[in-house]
Amino acid sequence: MSPIIRRKGEKFTLPSKYLLLIITILCICLMVVTFTTDLFEGPVSAVAGYVTVPFQNGITEVGSWLSDKSDELAQIRMLLEENQELRRQVDELTIENTILQQEKYELNNLRELYKLDAEYAGYEKVGARIIGWDGGNWFHSFTINKGEEDGLEVDMNVMAGSGLVGRIVSVGKNWSKVTSIINDNSNVSGMVLSTSDNLIVSGDLELMNEGLIRFEQLVDSDNQVAAGDKIVTSNISDKYLPGILIGYISTMEMDSNNLTKSGYATPAVDFQHLEEVLVILEKKQSLED
Repeated sequence: MSPIIRRKGEKFTLPSKYLLLIITILCICLMVVTFTTDLFEGPVSAVAGYVTVPFQNGITEVGSWLSDKSDELAQIRMLLEENQELRRQVDELTIENTILQQEKYELNNLRELYKLDAEYAGYEKVGARIIGWDGGNWFHSFTINKGEEDGLEVDMNVMAGSGLVGRIVSVGKNWSKVTSIINDNSNVSGMVLSTSDNLIVSGDLELMNEGLIRFEQLVDSDNQVAAGDKIVTSNISDKYLPGILIGYISTMEMDSNNLTKSGYATPAVDFQHLEEVLVILEKKQSLED
């Protein structure tokens, strides 16, 4: 009996080999019709127009968007590299500028010391750098990098800027400690250069916030002393060499005894920005001897 004949009461079934044969024949027929006629060209083109073209447009837009983003990322990467290079150059220039400013500042200090050295050419001197101080904003007591090995001794006078800084109070092998004239317990015998009137200059750290030092016991019987007059170390000082500039008279008034005057002076040295100093290698006691 044929396999495709349905028995009574049985469900019709088609063997798979016949089904495959039918599909194959149908495909061959469709291929022959497609290659030999234009029967399906219109419908297929229409379907392609509605399906393929929008899909291709979408792919094109996505590709363009990805290409633009890729270009933007490349530009951002390039800008970041340029920014890093510029930052590096700015850092180098900042360091160079800082070094130049420091060198300029040190050069100005050395010029001031050279000028000061020339002004007091009669004294033998040695330069020294400050390596430590006793805290605070003012150099009322500090340490320098020269000592006994360099010929330094206690009571040698120290100068900077335009005049007197203080004197050495202790000496080590390669260091010395200096007490400045602005220290609270400092007293210097001075005189007004224009009149030779004597006075006493006293240290006062509180006054240094105003940029001043105190003087007292000025005998100005002829009222010849005026603001702006120079105060220098006097011949009667037991620790300081004579003629070293201390400062300039700022204000003064008559004391209650109506015999002496006291007031304030502007120091010749900037005690807030000391770095290098000059030490006079000669003491008052040695000079007197």
